[in-house]
Amino acid sequence: MEAGVHTTKEKALSLNLNESIYGTLAEIGAGQEVASNFFKAGGASGTIAKTMSAYDMNFSDAIYGETKRYVCEEKLLKMLDKEYALLSKRLTHRSGKTKFFAFANTVETINYQKTNQGHGWIGVRFELSPLSPPNDCIIHVILKDPDMIWQQEVLGKIGVNLIYGCFNNHDDPERLMTSIVDNFSSDRIEIDMFRLEGPAFEKIDNRLMSLKLVKHGLTKVAIFDQNGKVKQPSSFLYKKNICVLRGRFRPITHVNVDMMIAGVRQFKKQLGEPLDVIAEITLKDLTMEGNIDEQDFLDRVDLLNTLGQTVLISNYHEHYKLAVYLGRITRKGKIAFILGVNNLARLFEEEYYTDLPGGIMEAFGKLFAANQQVLVYPSKNESDKEIQTIQNYKPADNLKYLYQHLITNKFIQDIDNAKTENLHIISDRVLEMINKGESGWEEYVPYKVTHLIKEKKMFKYSGQTAKV
Repeated sequence: MEAGVHTTKEKALSLNLNESIYGTLAEIGAGQEVASNFFKAGGASGTIAKTMSAYDMNFSDAIYGETKRYVCEEKLLKMLDKEYALLSKRLTHRSGKTKFFAFANTVETINYQKTNQGHGWIGVRFELSPLSPPNDCIIHVILKDPDMIWQQEVLGKIGVNLIYGCFNNHDDPERLMTSIVDNFSSDRIEIDMFRLEGPAFEKIDNRLMSLKLVKHGLTKVAIFDQNGKVKQPSSFLYKKNICVLRGRFRPITHVNVDMMIAGVRQFKKQLGEPLDVIAEITLKDLTMEGNIDEQDFLDRVDLLNTLGQTVLISNYHEHYKLAVYLGRITRKGKIAFILGVNNLARLFEEEYYTDLPGGIMEAFGKLFAANQQVLVYPSKNESDKEIQTIQNYKPADNLKYLYQHLITNKFIQDIDNAKTENLHIISDRVLEMINKGESGWEEYVPYKVTHLIKEKKMFKYSGQTAKV
């Protein structure tokens, strides 16, 4: 156990002995594992006003209202609304003296046949002083243990950690987040959504908190919609067709925009169905000299949101790993990856697949699943100005027949109607111009991007024009 970290029992007991904290525990779907920890610690009457488990679906609907699914954020929020409102209504004699809280979870543990994925929504609504407006801490967890009893046990610890963290680490949100996995191995769960709301967290940017989830290895992926609102990936992308553009977007240029527009147009024409568009940045592309520049990260997300893009942050450097992840959560949705020719060449570098027993063949089996394809945007060869496409890219001799197979069966396709007149635009050069205060960079990026870079002074923009 990490030095200085209290045990689950010690955390529960400290809350039980704190006479100023009082609340309700409501748990659906996995027993009353959180409540059990408080009762076993002793002195629970000092903390717990009520525990309940509306296990039957009809009872749950009658108490909290109907939802399409029982393990979902909507159900959790209904539980918190109901239980928190009842505290001040029924405990008027404690109002003004007590910091109320409502804890809730709605969880699906692994079944006997082990045919499902254990997961759950967990949240705390809490006051930091009596009668003050409440705050929320909402998370979604994926339970990885292969046994129902183990999943219930870790769920009990998560709940205690979360309640304890809300009251003791609210002034250090990053510690609040990492403390969720105190007293058990973090590889037993994945936290793929973490959100803080309320007056205590007005200065907190939940996009940044999601980035920290990825940074600390608590999840591999974080996603924000076009408005910058944090979403839980598997709910947000469930059964959707998606088109993914991977890039650094530092800054977004006309080439990036055309890659997205032309790629989406082509994919949509093939599908004949609606699709969602995602701009993806890897953690590696956010890291410079071993550190993440948090403001730089937020700047890039703001620029993408300004252009109406959903943003995904991942710790999947290899394309096939991202493909496996997205294929699993979208289920039967179709997926297209938009790549430049240079990234296509990297796909065929066998050194990236030495950790796989099946090497590049195993990786490609995952990347080019039946519902997945790669759309390739052209580039320009600087030496002879020749336009590079999938037709004139030459893989290593031992891979040329594999490459031809993928083209013939349309797993790899050229993007048609690309604006090749923009291929001279290089994002690194544009960034250098901005950094140095050189004029003329504005013509290489969309107007909205130009405006935001100047308004917020992104990428070291000074407003001054260097003398030539």
